[in-house]
Order: sequence, then C-alpha cells, then structure tokens
Amino acid sequence: MTTTTSAQTDSKRQVPELSMLSYVNGSAQDKTTFIDGLYNGLKDYGFIILKDHIIDQNKVDRAYDLVHEFFQLPTEKKMNYFDEKIAGQRAYTPFRTEHAKNNPNPDLKEFWHVGRSLSESSAYKGIYPENIWPTEIAEFKNAFQELYSAMDQTAVVLLEALGTALEVPEGYFKEMIADGNSILRTIHYPPTKGQDTHNSIRAAAHEDINLITMLVGATASGLQLLDRDGTWLDVNSKPGQIVVDTGDMMSRLTNNVLPATTHRVINPEADSEARYSMPYFVHPHSNAMLSSLDSCEGTGRKFDDIKAGAFLEQRLIEIGLK
Repeated sequence: MTTTTSAQTDSKRQVPELSMLSYVNGSAQDKTTFIDGLYNGLKDYGFIILKDHIIDQNKVDRAYDLVHEFFQLPTEKKMNYFDEKIAGQRAYTPFRTEHAKNNPNPDLKEFWHVGRSLSESSAYKGIYPENIWPTEIAEFKNAFQELYSAMDQTAVVLLEALGTALEVPEGYFKEMIADGNSILRTIHYPPTKGQDTHNSIRAAAHEDINLITMLVGATASGLQLLDRDGTWLDVNSKPGQIVVDTGDMMSRLTNNVLPATTHRVINPEADSEARYSMPYFVHPHSNAMLSSLDSCEGTGRKFDDIKAGAFLEQRLIEIGLK
C-alpha cells in the first residue's frame, strides 16, 4: 500500500462554499439558490462547505478544549471507558482499532463517541447503547450534549433543504432522523512519529456509512476527497466552517444520484503534529427503510431495500468495530 504524506494536489477544482444563513434567513430566491448549490455540490463533489451556519462557535471551541483535555489522559485512564460490547458505538475506542472497509491496516487515530440521549418513552431506548461520560472532565457531558443538540438541529435544516431538491414529502428526512442513531465523534490523530506510516495513514480511503456527515472544524489539514476524475482533491475549510459530505445511506436512498464520496485523512509532513476533528454522523432511526426515492429511480434501482439498523450493523463489522 502506498500512502501520501503531502496534501498537495494539482487539481484546480474547489469544494463549493455555501451560506446556510442565506437559506435560514433569506428570501425565496436565496433559499432556491442554496438548495440548488447543496444538491449540485453533493452530486458533483460529494462534499460542500458551509461558510456560515446556526451553531454557536463558542460551543464548538469549548468542546475542542475538552476533547484535547480528555485525550491527554494516560492510556490506562482512557481504557476505563472502552467497553468491547459497545466498542465503536459509544465512549472510547483505542488507537489503531478502526480500519477502512477492505483494508486490514489500522487507522492512526483514537476517538470518543457521543450518541443520542433518548427519552424513556422512545422506541429505541435499550436498543441504542447508553452514553458513558468521563468523570475526569467535569464539563464534558453538558458541553457535548449541547453540541450534539445543535448539530442535530443543523442536520434537520440541511436535510430539509436537500429534501426539496429530491422531491420528497415535507418532513420526510425530519421524521427519518427523529430518534436517529446519530453519532458525534471526537477524534485524536496523535503525532505520527514512530508509527507505521508506510502501511497506515490517519484515516484510510473510505466512504461514510450514514446519510450525511457534518465536520465541525479541525485543528489541522489533511482531509482529501477522491474526485470524479480519480485524483485526490484537498478539502480546505476555515475556522468556523462546516464540511458536509454524503454517506452510503444517502447513496442508497438516491439510487447513487448523490454518491458516497471516497475520502481520507493523510499523514502530515511534520511527524510531530497532532490533529483533532469532530464529525457528526447523521443516521436515521434503526427501523427506517433505505429504499430508492421515486425521483431517483432513473433507469432502474441499483440497491435492495434494507433497514438502517441492519445496514449499520453490517458496516460496523466490515470496519472492525463489531
């Protein structure tokens, strides 16, 4: 396996930047422009960048401070929050555990998962794992519950806009992700010094499992997408922006009209450089049926119907988390 150590590419294409606030607060024409830009950006690149949005940046900044504090804990303390029964779904997943589908080499990262806090009356109470919280970081629980809620609300708005382009009934996606098994993942990519950087990179080429992913900030570069011509394209965002991409579940729903785009996080040139990031993986509830939308049938359906919960289980096994 050949890995890349530089984020430089020759492509002149750039991931489109869109104003979410123009959709939330703008005129009917502003809304139409955003919807078109969102749909076409995801269709052409698989990615778009929100240059403004509805999430309080203070919540993001505070969460990053707490993430940094947690990952600086000694390994034995972090391992207190690793439970093999829910590995990869909640709490801590150790360094070099996850790998990309069909790639045996582990990624050079460790991460923490925050899931949905369900009401006692939810049909999914007892089906989704319960959250676990680090006792060493006093503000961790409140900060991440607040950020999770903000990301969830943002997902509803984004999918509402996308639903208009896909000609689905009003509230289609909102209902699909209500009590959804969405995950806020906090990732630490340690310095690569001393690691096997010949076979492993920070995140090997993969597609996300879910409907859409929203990456809220990152402390260093390295994210690349596989462009339609087969070249790697840097995804460069600025502080305060959100990177959005489509996952396998959206690909199935849209009959591959909005394909899940392959992406990766390459190793830095400076092996002493760490990286932190926080993607929010938007999932439907487990009983949601992933079935091709009428507006995307085209010349025929490419995928069989499957429930979101069963599809997630299948993919977790494929990437070494089950």
